[in-house]
Amino acid sequence: MSIDTDLERIAFQEHELQFDSFNLATGWALGSLLRDMAVERKLGVVIDVTLFSMPIFYVALEGSTPDNPNWVRRKRNCVFRFLKSSYAVGLSLAAQETTIQAKFGLSEAEFASHGGSFPIVVKGTGCIGAVTVSGLPQRDDHVLVVEALARLLGKDLASLTLSD
Repeated sequence: MSIDTDLERIAFQEHELQFDSFNLATGWALGSLLRDMAVERKLGVVIDVTLFSMPIFYVALEGSTPDNPNWVRRKRNCVFRFLKSSYAVGLSLAAQETTIQAKFGLSEAEFASHGGSFPIVVKGTGCIGAVTVSGLPQRDDHVLVVEALARLLGKDLASLTLSD
């Protein structure tokens, strides 16, 4: 796996995983799908779906920790600031050998450029929110979110997966 390859693939994911429309029921369906996937796999994660205007879905599953909600908030802040996945932001910073604090002056207490938060984008409108998972290694958090989005949107997951 190379950073450049992953960044190209994440850009493709962000392009492909866009909604024609999105409402509260869609947000609930996305959160519920992620919850079902996590419960089936016995993953101790926190799942959050939040629009810029309000939260839609939140759950903390058995095995998650008191730190996970804060990671969710910080990763989501990263998506809200950069309008791209938190994993892409983190990989881009790593490629530049810098940090979110050094490059943008953003506090790491408020912004986490770690995988797990993905922009909710409506075609023709842009980013309206974020879906976030915390509790797994950052790449796995990202992969889980992408899998759920691909399922919900009827996209071919194989064409969207990150390289090993």
